[in-house]
Amino acid sequence: MRLLGRIAGTSALLVLYGGAAGAQEQSALHAGQPTAQEAVKEGSPVALTLKRAIELALQNSKEIQVAKIQASVADRAAQITKAQFMPNLYAGSGAGYTLGIPETPGGRAPSIFNVSYTEQILNEPLRGQAKETQEQSKAQKIVLEDARNSVIARTAMAYLELGKVRHSLELLRREQESAEKILQVTQERQGEGYELPVEVTKAQLTKAQVIQRILQLEGREDELEVFLRYQAGFSEAQAIEVMPEELPGEAELAGDNLVAMAMTRNAGLQLAASDVRAKEFRLKGERRGYFPTVELVSIYSVLAQFNNYLQFFRTFQRNNFNAGIDVRVPIFSAQTKAAIGLAQINLEAAKVNLTNKRTELTADVRQKTRRVRERDAAKEVARLELQLAQQNVAVFQSQFAEGKLNLREVERARLEENEKWMAYLDANFQKQQAQLELLRTAGELEKVWQ
Repeated sequence: MRLLGRIAGTSALLVLYGGAAGAQEQSALHAGQPTAQEAVKEGSPVALTLKRAIELALQNSKEIQVAKIQASVADRAAQITKAQFMPNLYAGSGAGYTLGIPETPGGRAPSIFNVSYTEQILNEPLRGQAKETQEQSKAQKIVLEDARNSVIARTAMAYLELGKVRHSLELLRREQESAEKILQVTQERQGEGYELPVEVTKAQLTKAQVIQRILQLEGREDELEVFLRYQAGFSEAQAIEVMPEELPGEAELAGDNLVAMAMTRNAGLQLAASDVRAKEFRLKGERRGYFPTVELVSIYSVLAQFNNYLQFFRTFQRNNFNAGIDVRVPIFSAQTKAAIGLAQINLEAAKVNLTNKRTELTADVRQKTRRVRERDAAKEVARLELQLAQQNVAVFQSQFAEGKLNLREVERARLEENEKWMAYLDANFQKQQAQLELLRTAGELEKVWQ
């Protein structure tokens, strides 16, 4: 007993030492990475890059946590059916009062104590079910990967849109200043009799429209900030700074390559193919339901004399042991025939679904590839329009310096430049959004940030 106590004490010390060492290693690994809570205590805004925002979202996503739990549930479910082909040992008791022939509802003799052992050796329908559940467990890992891609896509879109919205707000605030200057000049000219009242109303309308757009974008900015805080695991009071970023160069992929990639990496297509394999396993097992089933069985029991064994048997033996195999050969089984028919129908439905998925996926990838090209062309048009507006502002400013134009014309040119700036930002974001959707459809979204 003393020796056992010393061993237990030594083991406890080792466990405590190992836990402390592990904690020190973890703290050392994360020492250089400030957490969200530390940033809040410091009271300074958190500067996030696109890659860092995605990393934090993957770490804190509740959707991914749920998908992991579902994958674990599927693994446990697959093990339940598989466990019947492994050794199973049970202990129990069947003691009871006996009047007449000693027997129990299960067909065994009443016993004070018994131990039974079972193990499936040959049972093809059950083996088919086990393989089906194993394939369904693998499918849950595909669902988990799709959940990761969904989090990446939503986080990237929110990050990029927040950068666009904040840049647009800067432009609109400058546009508000220009609108106020135009209104002031117009009111002065109207007071001097050089402008009609309708021109003042137009200037007031322009200013009101700018203020309305500012309020709308401020609301959208707040929504995106709340979403990013939730995704990154920050508190509600934490300020976030984003940086204008372009998608990595790997996002520029040819449409033909993406079609081939989508056929092997698209989550929806992988799930459909996995469903076909699972149904094939089930049908194969059910078709072999006409084969014999073999089960290894054994039982040890301790009997009691008060169950009247001597009244119906010549001798009594307290300790009893039986071992052997339980073989069942189906001669006619309506259940097997029905199970084969159901499995066949399920397999046909899964194959049709897989064929439809392939056709839809090919068309979807090509459509989204065209959309990316269209958005790229629209971005180039917006860039040229912005460049033209900037050149017009430069010309108007030189003419204003020479006294050929008044301030109102210059400010109107600046208003137009700001509008072209915001149109360019919208076109750029729409292209990025189309790229993200295309990459997710092709199953290449996560590889862009690896």
